[in-house]
Amino acid sequence: MFAYSNLAVLNVSFVVVLSLALSGVALCSVLHLVGAKWQNEVKHLATSLFALFPLAFVLLVVILLNGPAFFSWWGHKVGVHASIPSWYQPHWFIAREVIGMLFMMVLYWVFIKRQNVCDRSPADAASFHRVATVIPFFFVLYSTMIAWDFEMTLVPEWHSAIYGLQQFVSNFGMFLAFLVVWVSAWNARQNQAHPIAAYIYNHIAQMLLAFTLLWIYTYYSQYLTIWYGDLPDETGRVFGMQNGDYAFLWWSVLVLKFVVPFTALSFPGPRHNIAAINAVAICIIVGTLFERYVWIGGVTGKGDYPFVATIVIGGAVALIGYFLVKTRLQGTQLVKE
Repeated sequence: MFAYSNLAVLNVSFVVVLSLALSGVALCSVLHLVGAKWQNEVKHLATSLFALFPLAFVLLVVILLNGPAFFSWWGHKVGVHASIPSWYQPHWFIAREVIGMLFMMVLYWVFIKRQNVCDRSPADAASFHRVATVIPFFFVLYSTMIAWDFEMTLVPEWHSAIYGLQQFVSNFGMFLAFLVVWVSAWNARQNQAHPIAAYIYNHIAQMLLAFTLLWIYTYYSQYLTIWYGDLPDETGRVFGMQNGDYAFLWWSVLVLKFVVPFTALSFPGPRHNIAAINAVAICIIVGTLFERYVWIGGVTGKGDYPFVATIVIGGAVALIGYFLVKTRLQGTQLVKE
């Protein structure tokens, strides 16, 4: 009924929304563990993205109910495709996705509750620290599962040992870029309860530069291994994205996620210029959206550009997400009614 190029927009929306929901608490956990003093400036804003989990869960249910339209391996018996292991069967897939998301929601909820009372007593601080120490582990484990299930195995015979790392590094960089733009918009508001200090921009910009370098490292570690090995099962998907109908998106990703951020953020001037940081952040966000669509929608290297689906589905998801986060911010009194 709908072309896969249009359905892929829903898959991309799910991955992006889930990544934002996961990354907010993950950042707060890491900042706490390394003793970053600026964690108090952004922790309540970042953890408010927890409100996106219900939206991510609804998108997950929609995708699971229409599994055959999204996953080429769906419904095949074990052994039909030699490259499909036994755990890529609908019942196992549904079970791990639902259980995994519910587990992360509960874990993150506990983290936020402990964070809110961590200054009350030494016992509360110790309890919060214990929860914070396990967040990065489960973030990496769960993010890797999402990367494999919703992107890597869309082509059953295609495998990459580094793909999970490359994907969630890219998505976390997108979250940092989103956070920069969000902080700017937050400080421009008239009804926020607590403005965020201006020095935060430089700290996030430095992290953006670090994740830009980490992303390009994982990107080329994967690409050069595939290119040098020159195995048809591996090169077919990559060269299809690189040279097929979505070639423009493929090459734009490199420019938007590496050339622009690295060139700008390597120098202290742009890192202390709010307008420059926001421009770079927008490039990273757009580049990541292109990247996610190329890997999800460009599995065959062929297809139309889903302009209408992007506006309708992407716009609806963004609008719902906005109101969910806004409602949570109002509930925590970070935004005045």
